[in-house]
Amino acid sequence: MSLRSLISTGTKLWLDSIDPELVERDRALGATGATSNPIIIADILNTGRFDDHMRALLDEGMDNSAIAWEMTDYLVRNAQEVFLPVWEDTRGNDGYVSFELDPLLEDRELNLPHAKRVKEYIELGKHWGSGHVNRLIKVPATPAGLDSLEELAAAGINLNVTLIFSERQYKLAREAVWRGAQRRPSLAHFKSVYSIFVSRVDVYTEKQIPELSPDAQGQVGIVNVKRLWQLNQSFWKDKNLPLQQEIVFASTGTKRPGDPPDKYVEALAGSDIQTNPPATNDAVEGLNKQYTRKVDQLPTQAVLDEIDAKVDVAKMEQVLMDEGTAKFADPHKALLKLIAEKHEALAST
Repeated sequence: MSLRSLISTGTKLWLDSIDPELVERDRALGATGATSNPIIIADILNTGRFDDHMRALLDEGMDNSAIAWEMTDYLVRNAQEVFLPVWEDTRGNDGYVSFELDPLLEDRELNLPHAKRVKEYIELGKHWGSGHVNRLIKVPATPAGLDSLEELAAAGINLNVTLIFSERQYKLAREAVWRGAQRRPSLAHFKSVYSIFVSRVDVYTEKQIPELSPDAQGQVGIVNVKRLWQLNQSFWKDKNLPLQQEIVFASTGTKRPGDPPDKYVEALAGSDIQTNPPATNDAVEGLNKQYTRKVDQLPTQAVLDEIDAKVDVAKMEQVLMDEGTAKFADPHKALLKLIAEKHEALAST
């Protein structure tokens, strides 16, 4: 009831997982797309359900890194097959699965030169994105990620620009993607989405800006993403494109114990895409609740003025990007460690 109600408001429901069992279940509940990351891949492989597949890759002589990417590609392809009918029915407007590029490109320990990172993003984006009608290549809104977007878009790669926290990042991403898209022979299949992280912002303000009033605290992430959604709506309105260029409301799972599990789901209902963690979808479905469009409703002017006065957006972006890039690299290292352990265990059986 609840998820169908959410979808009826105009929200596209995507699953923040590509676990085959969860994809099938949430597709039946109305989900029309999915996204992946190294944490999700590690969780899936840790179940042991794909040990036989991994053993076959070991027998082929693949190293741990190659196995990580082969398994990621395999799981993303499986999800793409499930959502391909949605892509076909919507003529390319929905039904996508996101594939995240190598998080180690942003690893501070490796400290790759900027130009090397940009080149790698472009090469990897083309490698993993070419030939897939309903795959989005996920690129973070880091300096190197942003500088790779124009070439990727020009090459026909459809993009999910992720790890966005600020208007500055969003505008740089959107403009780079649009420049690249206009270099394509045709815009018939041009699709881009911009993943704005929501709950992480409220975790930040609770810790870093405790002086916010009770009315404003816990609302900054929602206000931030709604304003970016409005900017996105305005920018693409007159472009007359066949496909929508959308905001992805990401990080929609609540992180504060006192918050209702559907806090962000309810506040952002009505447009574009929500990528909800499986636990959030479970909670929403269990609420048996009727949702209405709220994505275009902002708090009172007094709350907006307080947020604008007290939140240093540049500082917020810097802190959250530092945390975010670590959260990209560390899980991929953990995935490689898991595969190494499975490599050893499987090789001995």
